[in-house]
Amino acid sequence: MTSKLVLISGASSGIGEATARRYGAAGAHVLLIARNAERLYKVAHAIREAGGMATAFPLDLQGSDATRDVAARIAGEIGTPDVLINNAGAGRWLPLVDTPPDDARAMIDVPYLAAFTLTHAFLADMIARRSGTLVFVTSPAAYLAWPNAAAYIAARRAVAGLAEALQSELKPTGVSVTLVVLGSVKTPYWEHNPGSLENVPENPPFVPTLTVNEAAEAIFDGAEQKKKFVIKPGLYRALFVLGALFPKTMASQLRRASKKAHARA
Repeated sequence: MTSKLVLISGASSGIGEATARRYGAAGAHVLLIARNAERLYKVAHAIREAGGMATAFPLDLQGSDATRDVAARIAGEIGTPDVLINNAGAGRWLPLVDTPPDDARAMIDVPYLAAFTLTHAFLADMIARRSGTLVFVTSPAAYLAWPNAAAYIAARRAVAGLAEALQSELKPTGVSVTLVVLGSVKTPYWEHNPGSLENVPENPPFVPTLTVNEAAEAIFDGAEQKKKFVIKPGLYRALFVLGALFPKTMASQLRRASKKAHARA
């Protein structure tokens, strides 16, 4: 691990920060990307204070030109990452009529186009050396749909589609692709996306909420073991299967859970 370069987007807080700390503690040189420069430098400093290696690259991933420029800088000055973790994501959960088209476009920019652009920037070098790990982090919205989050769900499904297509496309190249699907996680996400929390379906009582450290460990283990799919909590696997086998029933249950959550909010 001490020779590994690990690039993590959305690394200034929440899941991304916890994942960066996990890789830093394991001895990797962690390359951090996020929009908030102040928080990003604090994360990098904390990793170095704990004995790890970290370099921060403040960047708004909504700009593809700027993303390509930073990727070229990383490749030229440090090298092509061994592990690229596409974790950055944002977006409010709102009814479609309350979602301006510009907001929908921004949700496609991050996470989907940000993941595409970063992956595109480093993939040719990974293929040439016949090694590398791509990680894409998404949510159960990639496989389940509920009311009042249409733009968010569409963006998260795009991320899953990209990862699954690359799993097939890159199979003979030596580059592995891991898709990580994380359920509810205790993060500052809801503070940064006001108006969303009341549109989150009520979590089934048997599905626990993850901590950021549990989410980071799932990402770390999945990438290091080169798993194709990581789903946490694991009970979501059963929900995805039920959704595929009984789509009408699952859709009805999700609408009911959404109404309960909205009433509670």
